[in-house]
Amino acid sequence: MSDFIPPAQNTGSPFADMRGHHVAIRTPSLDEAKAFYVGKLDFRVVAEWDYADEKLAYLAPATDDHFYIEVLGGGEPTPVDVKPYTDLGDSLKYAGYHHLYLNVASVDETVEKLRSRGVTIVTEPFVLEAISRKLAFFCDPFGNLIELAEVLP
Repeated sequence: MSDFIPPAQNTGSPFADMRGHHVAIRTPSLDEAKAFYVGKLDFRVVAEWDYADEKLAYLAPATDDHFYIEVLGGGEPTPVDVKPYTDLGDSLKYAGYHHLYLNVASVDETVEKLRSRGVTIVTEPFVLEAISRKLAFFCDPFGNLIELAEVLP
């Protein structure tokens, strides 16, 4: 199985128009977030705007115009006592938001490119046969976990 076979679409649902667009992360610094996502991951700045004492931006992967990370930066967010994850098992101890997921052509090649840019890998590449994926995890500077996934043949 190279990819999931989804169940039939429910076109009769009153929510049939729902589509994914972005995930938002709250950070103390938009500039620091942009330095990581743009500087290390080659994301593009799609839009920036102010809201109250915050600076916000939509950031998109290098070639994806359908998924954004919305960064809510600035102000004085209440600190969260979360240490950077050292492995995937450690991350599963906490309720709530867990990670965002990015498809890549090769997890191994992407991990090496990330390492060459100084990104710490939290979980080395591994295969999860149940979903026909090779996976790896890393964190942004704020402790947000990011999953890389390669669809296997």
